[in-house]
Amino acid sequence: QIPVGTEIEGMNILGLVLFALVLGVALKKLGQEGEDLIRFFNSFNEATMVLVTWIMWYVPIGIMFLVGSKIVEMEDIVLLVTSLGKYIFASILGHVIHGGIILPLIYFAATRQNPYHSDGAFRAPDALCFISPCSVSSSATLPSMIKCIEENNRVDKRIS
Repeated sequence: QIPVGTEIEGMNILGLVLFALVLGVALKKLGQEGEDLIRFFNSFNEATMVLVTWIMWYVPIGIMFLVGSKIVEMEDIVLLVTSLGKYIFASILGHVIHGGIILPLIYFAATRQNPYHSDGAFRAPDALCFISPCSVSSSATLPSMIKCIEENNRVDKRIS
């Protein structure tokens, strides 16, 4: 069965992206007249980043209480600790293999440069990704990553 017209559920992401691109080009073409709206969107983006940062500071507390309530409900704590220990070991091993071996190899293959030269330029986002349970979403670490890209790696704000 092929969905037609209104039978398709969800957001029209392609239409939204296309509209944003066309609006951006139109605002740039307006020159000085479009600068006010561009400044508004930049300010709105900065405010959104501040809100996401605030939320990220309080998320671990909420997660702690959610996990704590489940731990209190458990009957066999030894089983919990051994299972959790195995999971933590597997997670750390996976992070070490992926972040310490696979990603540097991909970086070296693509750039032929030393992948360990950055002197910890991305340490903060990496740590946030590792310790935050909601880091499954890239939007959770986005403010931290943008800050590191702009400050530590001296990338222009328009690019980041």
